[in-house]
Amino acid sequence: MPPSPLSRFLPLLLAALLPCTATAVPDAAAFFQTPHIDHVELSPKGGYVAVLTALPGGTAGLVVYETADPSKFSIVIKTSVNENITSVHWVNEQRIGFTVKNLRKEFEGNLDEMAADRDGSNLIHLISGSWQHHQEVTGSFIKSRRLSADYAYYGATHDGSDDILVEHYVWNGVDKTPDHSRLQRLNTRNYQLSSTFEGKQPDAVRGWLTDARDVPRVATSVRQGRCIISYRKDSDTSWAELSNNNCLQDERFAPLFLDGDETLYVQASHKGYGALFRYDLRKMKLASQPFIAVPGFDFSGSPEIDGPSGKLLGIHMQTDAGTTYWLDPVLKADQARIDAALPATTNTIHCPQSCLSSPVLLVVSSSDRQPDQYILYTRASGKLAGLGSQHPDIDPQQMGMRDLHRYKARDGREIPAYVTLPPGKADGPRPAIVLTHGGPYVRGGYWDWDAEAQFLASRGYVVIQPDYRGSTGYGYDHFKAGWKQWGASMQDDLADAALWATKQGWADPKRIAIMGASYGGYATLMGLIKHPEIYRCGVEWAGVTDINLMFTSSQSDVSEESLNYSMRTLVGDPQQDAALFRTNSPLLRAAELKQPLLMAHGLEDRRVPLEHADRFRSAVKQHNDNVSYIVYNNEGHGWRHEDNRIDFWKKTEAFLERNLRQAK
Repeated sequence: MPPSPLSRFLPLLLAALLPCTATAVPDAAAFFQTPHIDHVELSPKGGYVAVLTALPGGTAGLVVYETADPSKFSIVIKTSVNENITSVHWVNEQRIGFTVKNLRKEFEGNLDEMAADRDGSNLIHLISGSWQHHQEVTGSFIKSRRLSADYAYYGATHDGSDDILVEHYVWNGVDKTPDHSRLQRLNTRNYQLSSTFEGKQPDAVRGWLTDARDVPRVATSVRQGRCIISYRKDSDTSWAELSNNNCLQDERFAPLFLDGDETLYVQASHKGYGALFRYDLRKMKLASQPFIAVPGFDFSGSPEIDGPSGKLLGIHMQTDAGTTYWLDPVLKADQARIDAALPATTNTIHCPQSCLSSPVLLVVSSSDRQPDQYILYTRASGKLAGLGSQHPDIDPQQMGMRDLHRYKARDGREIPAYVTLPPGKADGPRPAIVLTHGGPYVRGGYWDWDAEAQFLASRGYVVIQPDYRGSTGYGYDHFKAGWKQWGASMQDDLADAALWATKQGWADPKRIAIMGASYGGYATLMGLIKHPEIYRCGVEWAGVTDINLMFTSSQSDVSEESLNYSMRTLVGDPQQDAALFRTNSPLLRAAELKQPLLMAHGLEDRRVPLEHADRFRSAVKQHNDNVSYIVYNNEGHGWRHEDNRIDFWKKTEAFLERNLRQAK
């Protein structure tokens, strides 16, 4: 039985204020164990809060507390060691839903959807996550299985009913991932499915936006490299196109959310960056000026919307760090009171569905040195009551400082990079690691808690995380500059980050490593091959080893749409760019890699199938005896299992200690 949060309130709030007396650096488990608490969600009216709490033995319990008196709680369900609750979502004030991942099966779509009353009664199995019905998940709790894995939870409804919105996926008979979907309502008590709108839907829909009445109004389709945005009026059954653009080449126009005033908010181009604009659906016209534009950054954020009114209350944003722009003056005042009480952290307020009338708000308090802490804020009294921390064994005073910097690459391009310095005063340059994000066409770094960076920094390493060209979030030009640059200028950006860090006096030029996963794994291998004078060793996991194999592997889950359009633009064309692929594929240059290397891969990886790692390991071992290779049999593209995460990072720590820190 989990303890009442009341027993944790005072210690949690004082922890950030009192000096720390601990001296031992936390081990890998403190960073990479399953979060102590997670998926904290307020009920629609704010009367209850759901918390997923880790229990001894690798299990977890979904617990519901009364926000007025958290000593009163109910256990909704306990999981087994082979199950992981990946999402929690309230259906209404009395009923709660949650998504369960079966950890014994790694294939996509293996998600079971459940719903129960908040006291744990009337538990219903709504969606089976296996293509074949199986009896593995939640054992005797199962009452029925109505929908198969071509359905998945999409979102909550806002009418107080027992319904949720589900996405019904349709396959094209070729791809391993869905081709398109349609939204439906599903009753969580009697399994009844109903339509959310009448009429024909647009072709190839990949994304939906619903209005305050949970009716689909905006659809995003992708077909033959074009992104088509369609809209339907409230009373109409037909759809009209808002935009039809080349997904990569044309001006960006991406729908983000709707408010209750028939206003669509979109990301559109403004002075080379993606800004937040209002789009008037009555006039079918984009505003002349952005609603929010942040110099040097593309807009990235999410709204807080009051469910009953559909009113936009505020927007959470990421620039160099997280912040919130409040439109509602009362919530703006709440934010000021919370920030005054917790001045050392970024404090993000999350509203329940009925935000304006809720007696409580949920605060997620964190920083670069502190994992998320969850706190209840009572609006009438201004009192803060802690629910717990994701990783309570982490002491912020033992963590490193993290900052955004910008350095010049060899061709003059400015590259953003987050740098995490080890705690304590340096007596000179220290060993350093270029930690490379995957994607690669995503934003990699933020000023927030980064377990990997802080784990490495706590071991004494300077951690450099460049958002090399091709990364998103820093304008269209920075993104486009990375097209067809695998192993070329994208790789040089990483080398230039290492050289820049040595010029700052942070990094010991004789002790620099490179590491990363997925594309970051590819960049690790190419870095060791292309810049052996810079990198002393490398760690890669789930990495691409041959660019051609990305296009030809029958085991990959990449879609025909991606193979024929986006990948040929971003990565290259296997025929036209064959010479480029040969030059920049680590597999074909494996004999050049002489440094110590640690490789790891998941046996069931479909994004980057195991043949990438197997082929490279066989090739590199012919010329390099200092290669360690780990295969986790029950993993896909990354480490889902706690024991594997901890094992991998312990092995990484030992490898770096031997081959980097102690290197002469």
